[in-house]
Amino acid sequence: MPSVKRHARGLPPPRMPDRPGRWQLIWRRGRKLLRPSLVLLLILVAAGAGWGGLAAVGHGGGIGRRVLAATAGLGLKVDRVVVEGRQKTPEKLLDAALRLHPGEPIYGFSLAAAQRRIEAINWVQSATVERRLPGTVLVRLVERRPFAVWQHDGHFVLIDHAGNIVTNSDVAVFAGQVPLVVGVGAPAAAGALIDTLSAYPKLMHELVAAVRVGNRRWNLRMKNGADVKLPEGEDAPAVAKLAELEHRYRLLDRPLAVIDLRLPDRLVLRPEPNGTGKAPSGGATSGKTS
Repeated sequence: MPSVKRHARGLPPPRMPDRPGRWQLIWRRGRKLLRPSLVLLLILVAAGAGWGGLAAVGHGGGIGRRVLAATAGLGLKVDRVVVEGRQKTPEKLLDAALRLHPGEPIYGFSLAAAQRRIEAINWVQSATVERRLPGTVLVRLVERRPFAVWQHDGHFVLIDHAGNIVTNSDVAVFAGQVPLVVGVGAPAAAGALIDTLSAYPKLMHELVAAVRVGNRRWNLRMKNGADVKLPEGEDAPAVAKLAELEHRYRLLDRPLAVIDLRLPDRLVLRPEPNGTGKAPSGGATSGKTS
């Protein structure tokens, strides 16, 4: 017999394979179920630790990429992007800032980094980016509101209330809807002036442009051709005085070149060179101003 011959030659008898134990069988059967559970555990740990996502893990090597791929395999992948609040923000710029593609792991990108990129778009004042599991990314935008057109060195741009540049394209669309401000320093100071003027609809209706002088004070160019010179740092009381004078004397209907409000104790008017403007009665004087 073969076994006798093998033994007779001094060789050890063949070894029978060991039968797997009970725990080995349990481990083999549960290994496939354990993998997705481990992936889910990693996700929960990441969320609890305040991570912006598993993107850092994904960039850390093959293991991280496999973890992200496993989350996508569990259905945690980008199926759609929902954007709320977008009216003027160019869609192409928004897509480029998000850097998302359908089917990629929803935990494969940083929410904070995406938010920073979106808020770098001029039209965007603020943004929030959220994951809505299993497959939705929600983007909420607060866009800058065009507040005025700024003219400087022959260029026209839209600015918001804080003076931030919104865009230099499609400015003509807003030209008749928002005021025109001119000069160095005009964007930063325009918000307070326009807010003051907005309380007097007649003055806003007659305003052609607000010109910043020496980055210190304003001249208001009105439809009748007059330049209203406001004192430095006293916009509100000077505008209130102009509104009262317009109501009483219809100054903005007269052919005036200058309405000078810089002196606290008197009004100085300069008629148009070929006009017939007259100073109003009641103590005001007319004269030549610089």
